[in-house]
Amino acid sequence: MRIYRNVLEMVGETPMLEVTRIDTGPCRLFLKLELANPGGSIKDRIGISMIEEAEKRGDIRPGDLLVEATAGNTGIGLALAAAQKGYQLVLVLPDKMSQEKIFNLRAMGAEIVLTRSDVGKGHPEYYQDLAQSIARERGGYYINQFGNPDNPRAHELTTAPEIWQQMEHDVDAIVVGVGSSGTISGMTQFFREAAPDLEFVLADPEGSILAHYIETGEIVPGGPWLVEGIGEDFVPDICDLSMVGKAYTISDAESFSAARELLRKEGVLAGSSSGTLLSAALRYCREQTKPKRVVAFACDTGNKYLSKLYNDFWMEDQGFIKRPQHGDLRDLIGRPHEHRATITVGADDIITTAHNRLRNAGFSQLPVMEGERLVGVITEDDIIRYTFGRPPRMAEKVRNAMRTSFLKVDKATSLENLVALLHGDSYAAVTEDGGQRFLGLITRSDVLNYLRRLHQDDNHDQQD
Repeated sequence: MRIYRNVLEMVGETPMLEVTRIDTGPCRLFLKLELANPGGSIKDRIGISMIEEAEKRGDIRPGDLLVEATAGNTGIGLALAAAQKGYQLVLVLPDKMSQEKIFNLRAMGAEIVLTRSDVGKGHPEYYQDLAQSIARERGGYYINQFGNPDNPRAHELTTAPEIWQQMEHDVDAIVVGVGSSGTISGMTQFFREAAPDLEFVLADPEGSILAHYIETGEIVPGGPWLVEGIGEDFVPDICDLSMVGKAYTISDAESFSAARELLRKEGVLAGSSSGTLLSAALRYCREQTKPKRVVAFACDTGNKYLSKLYNDFWMEDQGFIKRPQHGDLRDLIGRPHEHRATITVGADDIITTAHNRLRNAGFSQLPVMEGERLVGVITEDDIIRYTFGRPPRMAEKVRNAMRTSFLKVDKATSLENLVALLHGDSYAAVTEDGGQRFLGLITRSDVLNYLRRLHQDDNHDQQD
């Protein structure tokens, strides 16, 4: 086993895994595990390449400010290289990116600027336009992965040759997504010479314009999607789609479901874009009438999405997991008590325990229980009022600070009445059996999630 002297030496030469526990039709499907890179994604390769090639040209030197627009993973690759080489780094991210990526980047020393994810190219708050502005205003070097030839160069020189070697010069198709387009463009350069009959298959999130562009040659307005890191609302300058023979549009629901299936059946914890690629790869493989050897990617680690696609509550709030419906207020409860999903605190627990649970869960209120009986609610406001100026009270019992007068509603209460009641209160405790059995809390956020799910269901019905 080799001993490395620098973490950058560990990038690349990632393992290849054959998918054996998921139906791949007549084909053999292989996943290149880019999540094994030290930064956790395929983007480590281009982070190093774009900095080192700029150094060779004399464009930058240690101590300079680097600026980039990223969905997160390119930022991590750049932060990895920048920290080792002595550069300052500012990263501009759309606000839909996972908190895990943001925490990771800040911990690596990068300065993070969050911007809107609901605007397109040309808008001053679009992440690429904003990054360019910051670089210009602060005298930084704008890396521009979307137009930087050192991006595809990394994949031409490393990713593609590794696949060719691992597959023993026998591969029929490679399934890829397009974000900056560096992966597909660089591999196209390599395989155009090494295997000109190889077919690239595009996996594109629903809402991205690229699958439609490949099929029709038309660029049409796109829509929003939740998968991170792939899909675009424009065709990047460095994009080479000349060897793409097939393109699939994959919904967020399909992507998340496939990623979770990959973890359950193959034991691979991969990110949301890997779910998109796996869905497209499985469709392609199952459509074939003759055996083929197909490669796809586990693009990044699922550790960056534990609060999202691997969080059942987030998946439910987004409408991707459906609970049995009751036709009453139980359908609005975000964390049902009967499923042991409600975060509670005991009346005899200390106030510090209540504060820790509020803080860790990101909630503003907790039900206070004695056994299975709801005896109160404690909020951040209650804790402040009781302990401000008297810190030792944090060690007292919750029952001393909790409120026993709060909004309670029966599960049969109408939604209209609940909404009216929530004008004055931010939450309601839902009960049955004359208030004796606690079912869970409903917050204003739960109501909004419920209304959004109804809207999504209506849209799906209209499309069907």
